[in-house]
Amino acid sequence: MARRILRLNNGFQLLFNLLWWMPVFYAYQREAGLSDGQIFGIQSIYYLAFCLFEIPTGMVADRIGARNCLRAGAVVMVAANLAPVFAPSYTGFLVHFLAIAAGRSLTSGAASAYLYDGLRAEGADGHYLKAEGQARALGLAAKVLCWPLVGPVMAVAHAAPYVLSAAGAAGSLACAAALPRLAPPPAGTRTTPAPRRSYGAFLRDAATALRCVRASPWLALVMVQGVAVFTLSRICQVNLFQPMLLAHGIGENAHGGVLAAMTVAEAVGSARPQWLGRRLSPVAWVSLLSVVLAGALAGIALGGPWTVVALLCVFAAGTGFAYPLQRKLVNDAIPAQAPRATLLSVESIVDRGVCALAAVAVGACLAAGRLDALLWHSAIVTCVLMVILHLILRRGKIRPGSGASPARQPVTAGS
Repeated sequence: MARRILRLNNGFQLLFNLLWWMPVFYAYQREAGLSDGQIFGIQSIYYLAFCLFEIPTGMVADRIGARNCLRAGAVVMVAANLAPVFAPSYTGFLVHFLAIAAGRSLTSGAASAYLYDGLRAEGADGHYLKAEGQARALGLAAKVLCWPLVGPVMAVAHAAPYVLSAAGAAGSLACAAALPRLAPPPAGTRTTPAPRRSYGAFLRDAATALRCVRASPWLALVMVQGVAVFTLSRICQVNLFQPMLLAHGIGENAHGGVLAAMTVAEAVGSARPQWLGRRLSPVAWVSLLSVVLAGALAGIALGGPWTVVALLCVFAAGTGFAYPLQRKLVNDAIPAQAPRATLLSVESIVDRGVCALAAVAVGACLAAGRLDALLWHSAIVTCVLMVILHLILRRGKIRPGSGASPARQPVTAGS
């Protein structure tokens, strides 16, 4: 059954995240009459909405089951991708991104929790890191093939990127529907409470999750460390991608190709996190990769068009290496009897909350013509954050298993 779980997880991740509109959504909204302030204002609202949705959806996953949550998220994504087709206006795009936030929040913790618990139930938990990376790599490879076609398909039907994204979400729903039901864990090892759906039960799950974070310094530190990778990757690859290329004289007709090249680099990194080796611990690798991302952003502020494209590919490769490592670090840091999906939602809340603030800053800097200053400030803040985190590690002697989490050995990239 482990192979079936892996195949269906790969299909779900590929189709659910295959957003054809990603390379052109900024220009698409500009053509629909939205200003930069409105576009980035919607992005800030999107991240804030994600934060608001994460805790309740994580608790829903722990109550009704991760598999059912994946199905619900896919249904919402189908509707979300069709909203701009029927309402290409500020209201339509706002509804679109709010629904995207709801759909993604339903699956962000549930997908990882289902895969982790499913492989562990089959005695194949040692393959989790590779499975996370492989699913991400396959999804990125699909984007490489599809994104360069966005321009031609838009010439045939202007709204085609959104229609094709909705079709992909429908395919992910089929994969979620075919996922096998996981057997309940043995008595005394249940990782989630029995499926009661009362309001009090949701509050107890939330309180349990917050107590786990407070009682486990290692879990809290790992979550905070991931903020840099997630925020830099989202802001650079989503919010700043088109403005950066346009600022360096790279026209819209080349954006799909550049994004495809970045996606190849990210797919290679995601598929082979074991290439990083064992000389450094995973937490040190994630911090080092965060600094690499920061350096790439600083270099983009100084380079010409070809340098910008090369640095964006370096940035994407670093992101690909970091994501599977960070996801496994968080999962391994979660105590055995804690509500896993809820805690993964807590991590997403922290990430999206910082992104919401960053999106506001991005809009203000672009409106003021200070893109280069934004890139430099982002790089400096990231490096300072990594130094502070490692000073806390060194002086506080925080190690895996500190606090509520059972003792664990450091996770190696090749595990």
